[in-house]
Amino acid sequence: MTSLTLLTISVLADDTPRNTGPDFGKASPVGLLVIVLLLIGTFLLVFSMNRHLKKLPKTFDTDAGAAQPNGDPDAVVEPEDRPQGG
Repeated sequence: MTSLTLLTISVLADDTPRNTGPDFGKASPVGLLVIVLLLIGTFLLVFSMNRHLKKLPKTFDTDAGAAQPNGDPDAVVEPEDRPQGG
């Protein structure tokens, strides 16, 4: 048990840097490619979301006087044709 403890302490106390050299810490072209692809994907998602949001109605309010037929809450009630005042 003590030999395992000493081995663990010696490994943890070892201060020698592992990854050193002239190229350590430099970015590769693959990183740039990943970042560019993520930016393109984000742009396409925002563009698509904006297109879908433009298709939504301005409000989701229903007419307060419109009664549901047969008491069915899922029934679709068509709005009455009313002249638009202007």
